[in-house]
Amino acid sequence: MTGQTEPSTARKQAPERDTGSDGFRSDAAATYAVLAECWREPTEQLTEAVETGELAPVVGDIGSVDLRCLRAEYTRLFIGPAGPPCPPYESVYRDGDDPDELGPVKGPATTAVVRWYSEFGVRPAAAHSDLPDHIATELEFAAYLAEEGFDEQLDQFFEEHLAVWADEFLEQVETATREAFYASLATTTRKALSR
Repeated sequence: MTGQTEPSTARKQAPERDTGSDGFRSDAAATYAVLAECWREPTEQLTEAVETGELAPVVGDIGSVDLRCLRAEYTRLFIGPAGPPCPPYESVYRDGDDPDELGPVKGPATTAVVRWYSEFGVRPAAAHSDLPDHIATELEFAAYLAEEGFDEQLDQFFEEHLAVWADEFLEQVETATREAFYASLATTTRKALSR
């Protein structure tokens, strides 16, 4: 996956690719890759991209952003201190015993996502310590599938994973955030995932 995963040395026979519209495929791949990077911990490059307008298609014209404030909001929303209001992990939304409560991290959904990555011979890059079912990691995998032309598999991955939990996560972000960046990012991500 672009930036997120590295090819495995023992790559399996990949499923057949769809050789359809390369332009659409690369646009979709680029969109998912940019969204994935935006869901990671904020960096100076991210704030520069927002302020220069490079990310206007993703977060709109939100003016200047402060890296320290974005990092504080990222921590509050997604890390905690006492349990984050918006955990960015699929397993939390899918693997709980009570449908009205969040479940544990590293549940069966995490294992299922890892199987997807293994099937395509990719693994998370060492530079990112996120769990395999983090929103950013799943979006990067979607970018990989789109870029490589695995359209049927991308549809299946969406159906089995992102379409099942991302909307609930994005709603929580929109409700809980105090930063325009994350509210806009959640809205844009929802639009990109509505296929």
